[in-house]
Amino acid sequence: MTQLLNSPAAQRLQVDIWSDIACPWCYIGKRRFEQALSQFEGREQVDIVWHSFELDPSAPQSKPSELNAMRDGLAAKYGRSAAEAQGMLDSMTQTAAEVGLNYHFDKALPANTFLSHQLIHLATEHGLQDAMKERLLHAYFTEGKHLGQLDTLVSLGAEVGLNADEVRAALEQQTYAEAVRRDEAQAQAYGISGVPFFVLGNKYGVSGAQAPETLLSALKQVWSEQVPLTLIGADAGEGCEDGSCAVPQG
Repeated sequence: MTQLLNSPAAQRLQVDIWSDIACPWCYIGKRRFEQALSQFEGREQVDIVWHSFELDPSAPQSKPSELNAMRDGLAAKYGRSAAEAQGMLDSMTQTAAEVGLNYHFDKALPANTFLSHQLIHLATEHGLQDAMKERLLHAYFTEGKHLGQLDTLVSLGAEVGLNADEVRAALEQQTYAEAVRRDEAQAQAYGISGVPFFVLGNKYGVSGAQAPETLLSALKQVWSEQVPLTLIGADAGEGCEDGSCAVPQG
């Protein structure tokens, strides 16, 4: 008797994630996805690839000494009072705390993230993509570091294990600028207009920082659809293979 069993041993699932550094929901989405992944039986076979997305490519650099820049910028953008903008930030801070993140919007300095995305691409070449992504997000939302400054990025890159001189040279020479643009072009081709955005198995898209339960369900669905079947039993029994069985015509 022959049995057909799911065989996940050699199977791998790639999850591509588009996100921005200056995106509070992206950090929350990262944590929620990590929670989902920790409950997923096939987690050791999941490969995560981070992709660049700039929410505001024309964003100017704020001044390092500027206080409450995030609050004031939010108020100006949406026509809110400073108090109303602060309320929005407080609500986001509470949501972040629910997944163990400590946001300090009073220290956060809005910055153009093009260089940060290039740094992540450099880190990818050294197997440090996720570590670099995490370090940049924490630096931005918790520590209030200015990610528009070259020296800051060089220092953060060195912290995760990159060579400081290589980081500086790559960012000064715009070595990974085209890689960032390719990510953004792919996002446009997919119709991605907001982040975070997850693409599972190059087949299904999940938009937004969904609950861990939703992300886990998506992982399970994609996994079940692509895990191959393994044939148990060395000898084939009697049966029809392609073209081997003629159907009598009556």
